[in-house]
Amino acid sequence: MGLDRAYEHMTAVAVAALHEREPAQLWPMLAGALADLCGGEAAIHKLDDWSEHAGTIGVAPDAAAVELGRLAQSDLALLRAGYPFARHYADRTDRLPVTARRAAGRRWPGSPTARLLGEALDVDQVLGVPLPESTSPVTGCLVYRAGTDFTDDHLAMAERAQPLLAAVERQRRLLEEWRRGLGPGGAPDERAADERAADCALTPRETAVLLLLTDALTADAIGRRLGISVRTVHKHVENIYRKLGTRDRLGTVLRAQRLGLVPSPGPP
Repeated sequence: MGLDRAYEHMTAVAVAALHEREPAQLWPMLAGALADLCGGEAAIHKLDDWSEHAGTIGVAPDAAAVELGRLAQSDLALLRAGYPFARHYADRTDRLPVTARRAAGRRWPGSPTARLLGEALDVDQVLGVPLPESTSPVTGCLVYRAGTDFTDDHLAMAERAQPLLAAVERQRRLLEEWRRGLGPGGAPDERAADERAADCALTPRETAVLLLLTDALTADAIGRRLGISVRTVHKHVENIYRKLGTRDRLGTVLRAQRLGLVPSPGPP
């Protein structure tokens, strides 16, 4: 698959992810497409706080997940340490993709992490693709391959994909916050939340915009938060008004609260 075609595929997957109602499915959908885009064979996504003892390791494809699932806790701790990327990004503010070989130089092939990856996944090259807005800890993806290092073209495509990854991650966080906020006592109530949105024919993207409308954000602010244009925000807002039968922001928020689509305000 050529790079341009791979990017088109990645874009299509990202768009599909933005219409996925289950937040936990967004990154598994993206990881495989990112690996293909960057000439990799497998990818790990890292979205929460990692330490050597805790942190979610999401892996694509399934075969790679099975192999990593067989690792001892000490080996998983080695992967979570994020060598050499944790050190690389800690010393700089940019979040440009970089390979392990370029970040660590001659130390990479003989490192314990490289040896572990060779034994567990039969790969020896790693590409770090952080989310562009991540601070500390740095979150994002690691893409793996065997043989030669990732090329400049692969790094350029990874950088081109970063805004897509960021948009999907913003969507995931909003949907998870939405589910937590609608549950009794703040507990998640996934089915009820999804059913309410589906009953109103709201897409996950429109649900995210509705949540930000409830927070009294302007169209400009919503666009920045979601990484979309103001024109696209207005289009989503028009769809929300039409589906909820409202004409303005206040009426929409009140209607959404009555329908249980967004949390109602607590007592003063």
